[in-house]
This record gives sequence, C-alpha cells and structure tokens, in this order.
Amino acid sequence: MDVLLVDGYNMIGAWEELKVLKDTDLEQARQLLIEKLAEYQAYRSRKVIVVFDAYEVRGLESREEKYKVEVIYTKENETADQCIERLVKEWKDVRTKVFVATSDYTEQRTIFAQGAFRMSARELDIEIKNIQREIELDIREHQETKIRSKIPLDQEMLKIFEKWRRGNK
Repeated sequence: MDVLLVDGYNMIGAWEELKVLKDTDLEQARQLLIEKLAEYQAYRSRKVIVVFDAYEVRGLESREEKYKVEVIYTKENETADQCIERLVKEWKDVRTKVFVATSDYTEQRTIFAQGAFRMSARELDIEIKNIQREIELDIREHQETKIRSKIPLDQEMLKIFEKWRRGNK
C-alpha cells in the first residue's frame, strides 16, 4: 500500500483557490482540501494522511477521520514537518511507498533522506485536477452509453415502456 502524507497548511498556502479561501474562512479551506484529498485517495487507492500544525496551540495531538482521510492536528510544540518525519518512519517499509506532499525545500530533503518520495504542492494540485478531469470524462462516457435493446424500438415506444416500468400509465 502507498501512503501520501500531506502538509495541510502548506497546500492551503500554495493552491490558489484555497489561498483565497483561507483569508476569509480557514476552516472551509481545510474542509475543501480534505474533500479533494478524499477524492484523490479513492481514485489512486493510496492512503492519505493530512497533517495540520497546532504548533501555537496547547494540548495533545488529535486525530480524526473525514471521508476516510486521516486528519492529524499536531501536539503542542510540534510542527507539521516534525510530525510528518515521525510518520515517514512509522510507515516506511519494504512494502510501503511513502510520498510526502510539501513545498518546503528543507522538509523535502529531510524526507528524501529517509527514503520517502517527495511531491510539491504544485504537483499534487496538478494531479488532483487531472483526476477531476478523468472523473468528469468517465461520467460523461457512462451517461452517453445507452443500454441497447436487442429488439429495435423507436423513441415513442421506449417512452411508453419506461412509463410502464415506473408504474405510470
């Protein structure tokens, strides 16, 4: 199984639509990021863990799951980078590829030295947009594919049968 660790505030600060949103409603920006990552996770079959800094906040680390994406708020005096480095060590083994999405150059070098793969905020944003286009295309193709009857029927007859099927006379 592959794992993607995401520096949440790094993505919010780098992606245009989230950057604009964070100035008015940070919670909404976090929620939108998590929704996009959930779609990514479902499409790529890659476990996603998003980490948000709680460096200035008192208390313990908290974890929750939203849309099957694990969301971690770091503990007091721990940065998202430190938490991600710890998670790389936990997840990295011969069967698991660990990817880290961050545009922090120092962090990229650190996790790369630990054997994880790096992905910039821009690269993840592009990949998510490509996935959204693929999904839209799949939906369009599915909607255009009609089930063909073995008996050729005109549109009027098909409408009559559809009414019967639905219980309308």
